[in-house]
Amino acid sequence: MALMASSPYNNQIFLLPLFLLLLPIYAFAQNNITVGTSLTATQNSSPWLSPSGDFALGFQQLPNQKDLFLLCIWYDKIADKTIVWYANDGDTPSTAPTGSKASLTSDGGLVLTDRQGKELWKPNNIVGDVDKGVMSDEGNFMLQDTSSETLWETFKDPTDTILPSQVLEKGTILSSRRSETNFTRGRFQFRLQQDGNLVLNTINLPTDFANSPYYKSGTDEGTNSSTAGSQLVFNESGSIYVLRKNGERLSLVNGDIFSARDNYIRATLNFDGTFAQYYHPKNTSGSWTYIWSIPDDICQDVRVESGAGVCGYNSICTIKEEQKRPKCDCPRNYSLVDPNDDYGDCKPDFIQGCEEDELFRSKVHDFSDLYGVVEVINTDWPTSDYVQLKPFNGDSCKESCLSDCLCAVAIFRDGTCWKKKLPLSNGRVDNSLDSRGFIKVRKAEYSISPNGSNGLVQEVKEKDQDTLILVGSVLLGTSVFVNFLLGAAICVGFFFIYRKKGKTVLADQNVADMNLRSFTYKELEAATDGFKEELGSGAFGTVYKGKIQTGSSVVVAVAVKRLNFVVQETEKEFRNEVKVIAQTHHKNLVRLLGYCDDGKNRLLVYEYLSNGTLASFVFTDIKPSWRGRTEIALGIAKGLLYLHEECSSQIIHCDIKPQNILLDDYYNAKISDFGLAKLLMMNQSQTHTAIRGTKGYVAPEWFRNMPITAKVDVYSFGVVLLEIICCRRSVDSESNDEGKEILTDWAYDCFVEGALNVLVNWEAEALDDIKKLETYLKVSMWCIQENPALRPTMRKVVQMLEGVVEVHAPPCPYPAYSVTN
Repeated sequence: MALMASSPYNNQIFLLPLFLLLLPIYAFAQNNITVGTSLTATQNSSPWLSPSGDFALGFQQLPNQKDLFLLCIWYDKIADKTIVWYANDGDTPSTAPTGSKASLTSDGGLVLTDRQGKELWKPNNIVGDVDKGVMSDEGNFMLQDTSSETLWETFKDPTDTILPSQVLEKGTILSSRRSETNFTRGRFQFRLQQDGNLVLNTINLPTDFANSPYYKSGTDEGTNSSTAGSQLVFNESGSIYVLRKNGERLSLVNGDIFSARDNYIRATLNFDGTFAQYYHPKNTSGSWTYIWSIPDDICQDVRVESGAGVCGYNSICTIKEEQKRPKCDCPRNYSLVDPNDDYGDCKPDFIQGCEEDELFRSKVHDFSDLYGVVEVINTDWPTSDYVQLKPFNGDSCKESCLSDCLCAVAIFRDGTCWKKKLPLSNGRVDNSLDSRGFIKVRKAEYSISPNGSNGLVQEVKEKDQDTLILVGSVLLGTSVFVNFLLGAAICVGFFFIYRKKGKTVLADQNVADMNLRSFTYKELEAATDGFKEELGSGAFGTVYKGKIQTGSSVVVAVAVKRLNFVVQETEKEFRNEVKVIAQTHHKNLVRLLGYCDDGKNRLLVYEYLSNGTLASFVFTDIKPSWRGRTEIALGIAKGLLYLHEECSSQIIHCDIKPQNILLDDYYNAKISDFGLAKLLMMNQSQTHTAIRGTKGYVAPEWFRNMPITAKVDVYSFGVVLLEIICCRRSVDSESNDEGKEILTDWAYDCFVEGALNVLVNWEAEALDDIKKLETYLKVSMWCIQENPALRPTMRKVVQMLEGVVEVHAPPCPYPAYSVTN
């Protein structure tokens, strides 16, 4: 018993000599790299590992570059091999072709050379002879002399990432990449200034000119030098702070702190300008998890007086809430200058200017015939103003821009109109603005090609001038009689030429108006990468994401619908129906760009809308704003009104549901799949028709011996309107609350009982707008009346939603009545 009681102490005494014996083995486990050792740039080459194997130094193949490699340090135990440091000369990464070597030398340290021995990169400012290289478990690679003094280390020469135990001294700079996969120096910097202030700022490439910071720690010397920052510290516990001269700490961490003992942790200046911290649990699969970032809203915080801003020129910045990172989009009728750079400059897909406008002055009554506007809400380019008009109203603001050849965009807010000219900078969406924006775009029939030529009008002018010169020369050199005969012949000739030309121009304009392109099946197969990325599927077919090249050599994203079956047997019938769809233009309808009629393969090519379906927008854990939802509902109603009453031939959709409502870059609603019901089922007006539509949205007359009219769409819209109001699906079979499974039934019960707060789950924004909430709810009840005769037309629906006409209390949607045959 005495022996057992003393055993812990005896064990410690016994283990001490063993521990001392293991010390040399532990030191050897650091896996020091000796001078003369080298790495070769090839696929699957062995890197230099840290003792734990967490980090590796070696070559990684550049994305989409078969024969180019990057000398870098990465996390070796996680799937994506995240890079935390890479060799670069300040502006560009020191890329290495296949067969290049990184050699450890005594005079140059780590030297990168190509196959011919040409030096590509080496560390700067090494004083002394290098004896060895050390790859540490913290992710730091060091060059040391014989006394183990560090001569150079990656922690003192960072790129875009810092790691636990890393310290940044004054003057140290992190530079962003150009993109996620482009390691060229980007436009953003994170640096500890000489005055002690930690800042984020943009630079105007290719220079180092620094714009005003969009983030400041406030630790500059100011009036008290003792409180100025001296270092930025990222400690092993996961904290990041500015260490002041007086020893105080200013923490940057505004989220949870994750220990580096159990997690991999990094802080990275992302290519889009946000500085963010991430963690990845050790010994698990998965991906990096966002912890926090600065600034909170980079779109609002960056305002560059002499540069583009967060996004490129003419672009619009919005914040992706999940990680507070920016998203850049070109306005409608604008496209990326470089299709591979989503954060780059945008250019108009038309030519605008005072000289160009003069070409059309004789052909238009006013410039509203020449230009249209794309209206945006709460969007601004705050540094592009050239005139301010006050007091003013919205319509006058729009007309002023349309008639001004210098104006590209007009923003109206609080009785003031700001007119802006190209290039537009610092574009952002700001929901606090309460503004309307009018982006001026040239109409298709008056388009001028962006390749420098002036299109049809200039071509006609030049030909007319050439003809007159030729005629004049002939007339001057001939007799009066011959001139008379020649003149008569020329007049006859011009009559037939211009008659033919007029027909051709009209035909070309019809094609331009329709803007429809015929594709082969192989073209669309290539555009969709073999129908690889599926966006969704339904009764009419499956939709795939693709990319096509437009006439101006701009690559644009498209949605390609592969039709399940087509009733029309002849090519002519199919194309006629497609033509009807293509000639149906409205801002709340998805635009058809082209089609394929290749044997049995029949496909439709639509514009691609980046914000997905209404279903993915409304049926989420985070409820979208009430105002945004009501605007979407009104947009859907206006789209249906156009289909039912305002287009050349009435179109009944037959399958209105959230999955068939798409949202553009600015969350404007656009109805998709219109016209497909007729294309795939022929005659909609017959009394006996196979049931079309989706469970929960189908009008009762589909199940009865009743004519199918536009009122079936009204019913479906009523159900969708309820879903938008409540942010829940029409049928919830998994609901635990009895009586709530069918939304239409439950909503009417809430309406009768006056329990609107329950219906919207006590949503403050909706209840603050109680009058509109009641109106929208009553409209939905009228739309879902079982008797189609009681349902309003879509014109009446729009008027009720806009508050133009009074909405009376609806009867019960499901009275006990029968329909006689």
